[in-house]
Amino acid sequence: MTATQQPTEALVTAKTPRTERGRKTLRLILDAAAEEFGQRGYHEGSIARIAQRAGVAIGSFYTYFDSKEAVFRALVADMSRQVQDHVVPVMLAAPDRLAAERVGLAAFLDFVRNHKSLYRIIDESAFVAEDAYRRHYVEVAEGYARSLEQAFGRGEVSDGDWQVRAWAIMGMNVFLGLKFGVWDDSRPLDEIAAAAHALITNGLAPRA
Repeated sequence: MTATQQPTEALVTAKTPRTERGRKTLRLILDAAAEEFGQRGYHEGSIARIAQRAGVAIGSFYTYFDSKEAVFRALVADMSRQVQDHVVPVMLAAPDRLAAERVGLAAFLDFVRNHKSLYRIIDESAFVAEDAYRRHYVEVAEGYARSLEQAFGRGEVSDGDWQVRAWAIMGMNVFLGLKFGVWDDSRPLDEIAAAAHALITNGLAPRA
């Protein structure tokens, strides 16, 4: 995201800026926090360096956040929303649900390759802000399960346990993102998405 983009709905609080200038400053702080925590981790990260990276005074940081933990929590929610904003429109534009799974994974991998700090921040939140960590995955899973059930209603997928399917697909995507987004970004996105799509569509059972 750029400095001109709005803070996400998850960040709307009493400290949410009401002016365009304030929203730009908040965006700069969040982007700087992503760089700081992504490179140094939560415990080694500092408010002073976040402010320095953002090009703002430390006092400006405290205008929006009360502590390092507060900005970290906001960052987890912000990055979760960024992923959805990047992936969901691509999936909605697909002709059917199975096609949506393929292009959605490619879009997710593309996001990860451009935001490699995502994994470190989300993983660390399990120890720094466990409730935020759970919320990140639970909210995604609930939306995923609902969308799969809706796809079944349209005749696009078979019937099944929507919760189990949602978490299974999410788990697959998370580790594909780690392997082919963070650790190794050399393979074409479409190639990885196609292989995963074949698994979702055909399963592991041998075909006659």
